[in-house]
Amino acid sequence: MYNYNRSNEVNLNLGMAKVNYSKENIRANFALMAGTYVEYNMAAEQDLLKNVYEANAGVKISKDHNLWIDAGIMPSHIGFESAIGKDCMTLTRSILAENSPYYEAGVKIGYTSKSEKWYLAGMYLNGWQRIQKIDGNQTPAFGTQVTYKPSDKLVLNWSTYIGNEQPDIDKKWRYFNNFYGQFKVTEKTNLITGFDIGLHQSAKKSDKYDTWFSPILIFQYKPTDKIQLAARGEYYSDEKGVIIATETPNGFKTYGFSANFDYSVADNVLFRIEARNLSSKDEIFTKDNVPTDTNTFVTTSLAISF
Repeated sequence: MYNYNRSNEVNLNLGMAKVNYSKENIRANFALMAGTYVEYNMAAEQDLLKNVYEANAGVKISKDHNLWIDAGIMPSHIGFESAIGKDCMTLTRSILAENSPYYEAGVKIGYTSKSEKWYLAGMYLNGWQRIQKIDGNQTPAFGTQVTYKPSDKLVLNWSTYIGNEQPDIDKKWRYFNNFYGQFKVTEKTNLITGFDIGLHQSAKKSDKYDTWFSPILIFQYKPTDKIQLAARGEYYSDEKGVIIATETPNGFKTYGFSANFDYSVADNVLFRIEARNLSSKDEIFTKDNVPTDTNTFVTTSLAISF
């Protein structure tokens, strides 16, 4: 876990200030941040870049079509969760989100259809959640995104990533797919289903690949204008330790369940509390310095936006 991974203390998870500029054919975003999200998610970046949440600019390249080229540091095109807690259905992030990119650096060309039902994008990227490339790595990485939104009640998305996460002398290709659907079942009920699957080359020039995958389901119900309830079920399997290394016989094979209660104190203030349990096939957790196969915890947060 890289978000809300501190226990028995009060702390700042994410404090962010953002400036946005937009005209008919030009747009730009710049945001600085601080908090424990920065400490753990940006640990591999240069000191001067660790506090940059977003820094990008875009130009519209067609008069007749909604076609843009954007470049810089951008939120990831993968997944339905972001670092901004208030925008997510649950307080903590899913295992799926925690172990796929939150941000990316590169160039993106994106097209939105006139009906606004389709969004298509292709990216040239520096790597898997990287601003700067790995030393000795000059291999290009690529991403794609296809989003279909036939109505306000349905969003379907397919995102991909292809790249090499090692120095070129030990090149191993990674192929990753992210699928999700967002459904507005009723005026008070929302549902998200998602599935990630990735393949990572076992060895240089090998025709064998190690696989990891993760299904997820999140259900949200809003009984009143002030209260939101959510429940999440998820599973993450990474037997070979491509993304989550455990050095145990079965690798990382973990079920997760959580329940969420949100109360809107004001239009821009949200209090949240969540109970969560993780249960693994192997004893990959510790409690009082003793190995265990389960981990249960309660998290609270207060989000203020303006």
